[in-house]
Amino acid sequence: MTNSIADIHLADVLMITGSNTTEAHPVISLEMKKAVRQYGAKLILVDPREIELAEFATLHLRPRSGTDVALYNAMAHVILENNLANDEFIKTRTENFDAFKEAVKDCTPQWGEDITGIPAEMIVEAAHMYSQARSASIFWAMGITQSSHGVDNVQSLANLALLTGNFGRPGTGLNPLRGQNNVQGACDMGGLPNVITGYQTVIDEAVRTKFENAWGTSVKIPDKPGLTVTELMQGIHDGRVKALYIMGENPMLSDPNINHVAEALSEIEFLVSQDIFLNETGQMAHVVLPGVSFAEKEGTYTNTERRVQLVRPALPIRGDAKLDLDIICDLGKRLTKSNGKTSNDVIHQITDWNYKDASAVWDEIASLTPIVAGMSYQRLNPNGLQWPCPTADHPGTPILHKEKFTRGLGKFTPLVFREPAENPDEEYPFVLNTGRLLQHWHGGTLTRRSEGLDWVVPEGEIQINNEDAQEMNVTDGDLIRVTSRRGVVTGKAKLTSKLPRGMIFMTFHFVEVPANKLTGAAVDPIAKIPEYKVSAVKVERV
Repeated sequence: MTNSIADIHLADVLMITGSNTTEAHPVISLEMKKAVRQYGAKLILVDPREIELAEFATLHLRPRSGTDVALYNAMAHVILENNLANDEFIKTRTENFDAFKEAVKDCTPQWGEDITGIPAEMIVEAAHMYSQARSASIFWAMGITQSSHGVDNVQSLANLALLTGNFGRPGTGLNPLRGQNNVQGACDMGGLPNVITGYQTVIDEAVRTKFENAWGTSVKIPDKPGLTVTELMQGIHDGRVKALYIMGENPMLSDPNINHVAEALSEIEFLVSQDIFLNETGQMAHVVLPGVSFAEKEGTYTNTERRVQLVRPALPIRGDAKLDLDIICDLGKRLTKSNGKTSNDVIHQITDWNYKDASAVWDEIASLTPIVAGMSYQRLNPNGLQWPCPTADHPGTPILHKEKFTRGLGKFTPLVFREPAENPDEEYPFVLNTGRLLQHWHGGTLTRRSEGLDWVVPEGEIQINNEDAQEMNVTDGDLIRVTSRRGVVTGKAKLTSKLPRGMIFMTFHFVEVPANKLTGAAVDPIAKIPEYKVSAVKVERV
């Protein structure tokens, strides 16, 4: 997030797109509701479904799935045609504006309606509402990113913020809502295939040299990015990936095209699963390592607003389980020793793998990572700090891009609308959309073991529009079969008026009704994120 959770109520307009915030980010949704009810903010909701936030929305836009770029290009066209752009901001703080202006010159509201299905007058109203606000903030989640053109979707939102000067002030900015606990921290710590900590790219020789010297290794860090999660599975099929070490993740339920995943994991030479429960992926592993939960470990988490926070153990470790840090260090020691001698042809020699505790690891991270260089364990107590925090006397950064952007000038990106990888057709006439429930999380490894939560929502359902169901003679609770080009899933029908006609909605928490048997392998060409939100399916009454 460029801004902070605490300044949500300072926005005059909130535009929320691709985020069922009340279900997936309930705490942040409370701040959004407060902004509307107590502070008079206007809310523009962009979602094909009638989610709870529709009750708070001044304007609810319901686009055809996968048409986000067309909507935001059309809004930009309206802003330019009506002289609502922030000319001073564009002139002093951006570049590539003329190319962007040329790209949207024909993206009229009617053009937008023809593609998205949103009435042209609503597109015009949304453009006026967003651009005329003193401060307007954009929030999005995986409804935007889980697309074969997810990067384009995000860039189209960035274009709107640049066009109206909604950066660097309270109540403005671009605010992605992270979908998992500490996923921001995982990315910050180098949990991506192309960077080390703090987004220091592996293609930069100076960065590689810095880490090689700090880690005391004579083996060179690879100068090319590694594979993403989706590429790993294909790499197994291609014979490029021989072993896989999975921590705290259940790709047998959460990855797209599960049949493809199952084939890959069944043929890999060596699979390790490190988790606190034996989930569907762990059942396929050659070795299972028992980790511990958040309540048993210490370290740092980084939340969606870039705030690094300390966590401390509340419970003792049970049985033979070990801290993740201890498991990794123990494994590192074993791999770097061979008959008492260092074996650099096996793995990098990273110091001596002897860290006193999590704070020692953090000290190393801070010494090598400019965006958190000013954060010590002592400074993180009690409320944490938001990066960038480059020096020991720096207060942290609640709002990014106040005076200038990290790259200097903000760059407009001309975009051409592209259809999803797979639209409904005569054989598969419905579109499948997937998402989350408030009561369950991700692959259900934790929440489905909670008696209370599983009592509230014990099974997965397949949501279908009332009128579509009536045409198929389907009533609530009937079994229906959903088929895509990848697989077949059967489950109970849940009739609703909150879905548009032609759409099916499923969650992916339930192994009994695994939505990702149906989703495809198409990914964004840059970010490699799968297109979970648009899959062509057919529906039959069982």
